[in-house]
Amino acid sequence: MGLSGFQSRIISLAVLTATLVVAVFVVLSHVLLTRSTDADIRTLARTRVEAVAGTVQVHNGKVRLVEGTGDAFDTVAWVFEDGYLIDGVDHPTVAAAVDRLGSTGQDEFLITDRYLLHAEPLPVKGHQVTIVVTVDLTSYEHSEQRSLVMSLALGALAVALAGFIAYLGVSRALRVVQRMSVLADEWGNHDPTRRFGLESRDEFGALARTLDRLLDRVSDTIADERRLTDEIAHELRTPIAVLRGEAQLAELSSTHIEPQVVLTEADRLDTAVSTILDAARSRTRQAETCRLAVALRHVCRGREVRVDSAPDVAVAVPAGVVTSVVAPLLDNAIRHARTSAFLQVETTDHGILVHVLDDGPGFRPDELERVFEAGHSASDRHGLGLAVVRRIANATGVGVRAVADGRGHVEVRFPPA
Repeated sequence: MGLSGFQSRIISLAVLTATLVVAVFVVLSHVLLTRSTDADIRTLARTRVEAVAGTVQVHNGKVRLVEGTGDAFDTVAWVFEDGYLIDGVDHPTVAAAVDRLGSTGQDEFLITDRYLLHAEPLPVKGHQVTIVVTVDLTSYEHSEQRSLVMSLALGALAVALAGFIAYLGVSRALRVVQRMSVLADEWGNHDPTRRFGLESRDEFGALARTLDRLLDRVSDTIADERRLTDEIAHELRTPIAVLRGEAQLAELSSTHIEPQVVLTEADRLDTAVSTILDAARSRTRQAETCRLAVALRHVCRGREVRVDSAPDVAVAVPAGVVTSVVAPLLDNAIRHARTSAFLQVETTDHGILVHVLDDGPGFRPDELERVFEAGHSASDRHGLGLAVVRRIANATGVGVRAVADGRGHVEVRFPPA
């Protein structure tokens, strides 16, 4: 499986970080090793000077060396008296530098070619005695080079290991995301109700829980749209069936269609369509207010109902929402009333209540919530349009509930302006 862009960036960052750390480590270690080696070489040179100085004696005002004790240093140490070489074998490679250091009579270190030279004067009365020693740097340089090569090799191995570990870690971490992606594709095609349900407390668990909540909202939206489709079918079926029946009856009997029936069902169809459109648009409707008495008079126009105690108050919803909520409830009350249906308006501390009343059989206590479900109808007594009414009410901040008090009674609560 190839690396994704995100995986490549993470692994590249890990390798770059490891490379920088290794580079800093190699440089620091090489610098420290060089300084330590230099200190060891200088210590060795001083030790040689001290060894040769132990062989120098002054006898009868003349400087001489103890016989046999300094032979081991003839090729690496030289003794100068008043600028003249009195002991030591000339070394062609460093002869000029040795002569210069021996004649100056100063404490001095000098690196020439692959040798370290050290000159140190001796406190001899009446004479200028200087000891010059040399240390071959070849073995030390080879040791430093081997150390640098080993450091670079180990550093490269560490970088490769860091990249491999980063690859394993990132691949294992993103395996959860890949699995979530595959499951989401499968659920979308076969089982959209399933959820990830990860219990881990890391970032991926939090992502899964966030996606689960998002899927819940999407599922609720889909279910809401399905309910809207059911409500549309339910609301439009009855008036369309009546219009079709009237047309078929007129065709069979060769008589004219009853205009009042057609107009009534056409108005009912128009109201149903307007109500459903209001339900679909209610979520994006801007804040508006209206005079409740004016809106209720518009609702009652053409209906044989009365309005009791309608104060001139403003409510915090558009007039269209008042019509879309109250009109279907009022039509439902008229259909199920024995003799009359009417409206009552009541102002309370919690809002403005509109009671839609009729003298019909009313609602049973066990069906107060079910009457707002799409398609519900008990003995053809109620249920038409109430699901859409609940939808509009919930979307616009209006409360609606059925009341079981022995008569038809639906209570609508509007927020005051």
